[in-house]
Amino acid sequence: MSKKVVTMGEIMLRLSTAQERFVQANKFDIIYGGGEANVAVSLANYGYDAYFVTKLPKHEIGQSAVNELRKYGVKTDYILRGGDRVGIYFSETGASMRPSKVIYDRAHSAIAEAKADEFDFEKIFKDASWFHISGITPAISENARVFTIEAAKAAKKAGATVSVDLNYRKKLWTTEEAQSVMTKLMEYVDVCIGNEEDAALCLGFHPEGTDVTSGKLDIAGYEKMMKQMIEKFGFKYVVSSLRESYSASDNGWSACISDGKEFYRSKKYDVRIIDRVGGGDSFAGGLICGLLDGKDMKESLEYGVAASALKHTINGDFNLVSREEVDTLVGGDASGRVQR
Repeated sequence: MSKKVVTMGEIMLRLSTAQERFVQANKFDIIYGGGEANVAVSLANYGYDAYFVTKLPKHEIGQSAVNELRKYGVKTDYILRGGDRVGIYFSETGASMRPSKVIYDRAHSAIAEAKADEFDFEKIFKDASWFHISGITPAISENARVFTIEAAKAAKKAGATVSVDLNYRKKLWTTEEAQSVMTKLMEYVDVCIGNEEDAALCLGFHPEGTDVTSGKLDIAGYEKMMKQMIEKFGFKYVVSSLRESYSASDNGWSACISDGKEFYRSKKYDVRIIDRVGGGDSFAGGLICGLLDGKDMKESLEYGVAASALKHTINGDFNLVSREEVDTLVGGDASGRVQR
């Protein structure tokens, strides 16, 4: 029997330019996505019973979002219907030294206005092996802050492993608000995922000697920071992606993990980017898959990094790769040769 995995958050309508700038565009590609929905799609792809929890309007745009999740095997049994809005974001793809750009239009979305007592958490987490949420969800509204904590509590009570991707979004809340909420949430977290910026802005931890804008990474600083985070919050694992941004088109991509005793850095991939939106979510999905499979922390990390390296080559939010494709890359074949 496949293990049950639950993720919870907001799925949005993404309106994306091709190569044009916003001011040039006279049409947009329609894509659905969002942090936790992206993780659910990854885990459904890998064969797990992945459930996504949210609230969406009853109208046709809300139904389109539900249909998109179902198309990729995500279970939608616990999605509430009601409210008026599906959140929207506009995405302009960068290139070379011009960064990508995101504009949000998501205030008063159905999930942002949902209340904790609308969700039957006991039913949602019955027999669940894993619960995943991100720092984006509590940032969208006061209501969301409440139901995020309640969901994590209920998942923990049901015996599920709880993971959080810190995912700080400066357009949604301040550092002070983030630290106030995320510090409380950490009480229920087993696996903490993020990057150096997320750790600093959400939890107040900084890796010494690292400057993300220059691409300089001091791995010893990460090891020390992760140990401090585990000492403070009692995490089973702390995981950080390591993005070396040479330009908007080319990144170095790797990650590191610590259980407080042992520290490990993955293989690094040099990635030519098609679409980096959802890159971190695909990493979380691959890592969670590895841990659910029973792999050790090093193997799970390598699986997450390889899955995410592949995602950077795929348009859209979702990581539409198979286990076989990830296994091939983990095994060392990064040639990109035609598979016949």
